[in-house]
Amino acid sequence: MAFVVTEPCFDCKYTDCVVVCPCDCFHEGERMLFINPEQCTDCEACMPECPVEAIFYEDNVPEKWAAFIELNREMSQTLPTITERKPPLARR
Repeated sequence: MAFVVTEPCFDCKYTDCVVVCPCDCFHEGERMLFINPEQCTDCEACMPECPVEAIFYEDNVPEKWAAFIELNREMSQTLPTITERKPPLARR
């Protein structure tokens, strides 16, 4: 199991979670972040750092965002790793 970034991250992309991750499992997309489940160690460091509450343990992802489980798996395989804080996107 792993943690999953869900819909609230879309178009905000805060990176508070990235800087506390001990295993560098975050990947940066154009409009949101993704977690590589193969790299995530379930340490829970990222979850309380997310100001929009977009990160959930895989088993606790709300049903309406269940598709984000596979989306994180797929997108993390193709996107670059992010390990440093960056300015968030402007919320629309």
